[in-house]
Amino acid sequence: MISIFVHRNGQTEQASSLDRAWLKPASTAFVWVDLAAPSIPESLLLSETFKFHPLSVEDAMSGTQYPKAEAYDGYLYVILHGIDFRAAERGQAFATHDVDFFLGPNYLVTVHDGSSRSIAELRDHCVRNARLLGDGPVVLFHRIVDAMVDHYAPEVEKLEDRLDALEQAIFESTDRSLAKGILTAKRDVASLRRIVAPQRDVISRLARREFVDISTEMSFRFRDVYDHLVRIADDALIFQDRLTGILDAHLSVVSNQLNEVMKVLAVVATIFMPLTLVTGVYGMNMPLPHFPGGDAAQFWWLSGSSAVLVVAMLAAFRRSRWI
Repeated sequence: MISIFVHRNGQTEQASSLDRAWLKPASTAFVWVDLAAPSIPESLLLSETFKFHPLSVEDAMSGTQYPKAEAYDGYLYVILHGIDFRAAERGQAFATHDVDFFLGPNYLVTVHDGSSRSIAELRDHCVRNARLLGDGPVVLFHRIVDAMVDHYAPEVEKLEDRLDALEQAIFESTDRSLAKGILTAKRDVASLRRIVAPQRDVISRLARREFVDISTEMSFRFRDVYDHLVRIADDALIFQDRLTGILDAHLSVVSNQLNEVMKVLAVVATIFMPLTLVTGVYGMNMPLPHFPGGDAAQFWWLSGSSAVLVVAMLAAFRRSRWI
């Protein structure tokens, strides 16, 4: 689907088709073309109308590309990743989708798979708020990128709440699924680091004014976005350290529980060893000295001595702090 917005004479309107005159350097119009899940015929707009380089068009139409910023003749090409909320609703934390930007002197072209909430929000308000596009394509580009980065914050907060719950659960629950939850959170943190780190480098280049399309004023705004990404990257490192500690603590708790079970089993086995010896000797088919009182007295004497032996062994274990 193609959405075309043009700002002229202080007003923004949605156009049904693109006028090539709007793209000329002498034009005073600002144009935003948004391609959401474009088909092959729709993608021809990139190569035939805008005359973008074939390599950048190929990257824009491919599935997933590494975040980057490249200056071509007459435009700036940027790839960033946004949170895929449809995947997040299915439990896939920090699944992302590509958003491709073609930034020219008087136009901005965005290409994505149709799941970008940041672009959808600005697209819905573009006609009602003339300043969104009226301030220029670079400002609109910044607003989209800023919104994409802001959408990371709720997901990061959810992840932090999950870590808090895991830290509390390791001392309150012995559920086997706890280890699975820890490893899932560890995978999500790794995904967060893999997403944020390269984008931080791209925004850093925009903030340093490596490209002529970014003015000094806009570089200051991109520095603010860069600061947000740095903070998220730092949080990801902290989360990774916390998860390492949580996993170590969980393994220690499980090991201690196993040691307690083995200690009880060892005490039981140790107690029954002399009893087995005694009963084995008296159960042998061999002549024994006559016991006063007969077989019944012999049975009760054997049972009593076994009980005394058990109590004595338990007392010795207790005194040695083995139990």
